[in-house]
Amino acid sequence: MSTQFSPLLTQRLVDMQPIGGVIKQRAEDFLVDELPLIDPCGEGEHLHIGVQRAGMTHDDMVDVIARHCGVPARAVGHAGMKDKMAVTRQTVSVHLPGLPDPPVLQHPSMEFMWARRHTAKLRPGQLRGNRFSIRIRQVNPLHAPRVQQAMQVFASRGAPNAFGFQRFGHRRNGHLLGMLLAQERWQELLDELVGARGTPFPDWQREARERCDAGDFAGSVPLWARGDHAERCAVRALQQGRNPRAAVMAIRDTTRGFWMNAAQSAGFNAVLGARMQRGLFDRFIGGDLANLHPGRSLFRVQAEALADAAQAAELQRRIDAFDCSPTGPMAGPDAMAPEGDCLTLETQVLAQIGMTVEGFAGARNAPVGERRSLRMHVGSPQVESGVDEHGGYIRVAFDLPRSGYATSVLAEIMGAASTEEANAPLQME
Repeated sequence: MSTQFSPLLTQRLVDMQPIGGVIKQRAEDFLVDELPLIDPCGEGEHLHIGVQRAGMTHDDMVDVIARHCGVPARAVGHAGMKDKMAVTRQTVSVHLPGLPDPPVLQHPSMEFMWARRHTAKLRPGQLRGNRFSIRIRQVNPLHAPRVQQAMQVFASRGAPNAFGFQRFGHRRNGHLLGMLLAQERWQELLDELVGARGTPFPDWQREARERCDAGDFAGSVPLWARGDHAERCAVRALQQGRNPRAAVMAIRDTTRGFWMNAAQSAGFNAVLGARMQRGLFDRFIGGDLANLHPGRSLFRVQAEALADAAQAAELQRRIDAFDCSPTGPMAGPDAMAPEGDCLTLETQVLAQIGMTVEGFAGARNAPVGERRSLRMHVGSPQVESGVDEHGGYIRVAFDLPRSGYATSVLAEIMGAASTEEANAPLQME
């Protein structure tokens, strides 16, 4: 397995010099409006509530709503999780069987905008997407025409549906841990997780890691930060004399699942980059699995259809109209496999990073696998520039489908380094 590859997309769709800048210096610079999928019917045991919040985590929001309504946190439903450093508007549901509607909420970071009854709980993924309005700071407002040109490309061709840096953890090595976990390379995983070699780590962790390398697990335990949950669990298990496999399995299932998802995402990004490099971002090749928008239904593109001029033109017309798109692999045992040229391309690309098309077969915590569209539709784009009391800015606004990463759009405009330096988890489910 190669440990030197970057899990991030390095190819670019637009031909422009990135403008740089920063985002999310203040919550009001980053606005998110959830685009609902469900229109509450007006009656039922579940109260759907329109919520606006700012500077508040998802878990804190759920806890406040649950206490206010006098219900457990599990009674609160949501379609997606939103970022803390933002002003967000979304819908939540509260299960209130036989109970009256709650009073108006008084809270400094959150307010109820509306409330309406419905027959069902709101579930994750039950939304059309999100609309973003983002002010980019520390940038020359005169660069707005360049940004406008990029947004026109996204509107006509879509934006790369890549996974951003936040998918791979603060050391950007979640994909490596996931691949080692799938291959049951327990000691190598621990070396990467708690050792002083491998992926770069914060300097304040050095002594803890060097003690692990020396076998001094008891001395290492108190040196880890409270937020280093996986590292602390593994080192405590090693301190107790457990073998490497048991030490890895002492880590929470959710964390190990995150690593697996990161490995999936790295494989998808690698295939997406290869398709972009070959000019196949919005073109079909033989054996492709095409995604029908806006859902996730798939159909296979036969090489014979592409060899027929009329059929090939019709397929391209459907791509250009955003009726369908090529897909890439989210590896797993249940994922549909492409055929022909597409299978050959994906097999070669994944092999270069130590993965297979099937991926994770039989591994514990393994994701089932699926196909993911190579591109996402960027709807209703807007660009403006100006100067306010905080300085110059360029504002971009656009719609993305659910599970779309705003960083994939911003990285094309600002440059990947600028979006990563912002340390901003921007995926909106």
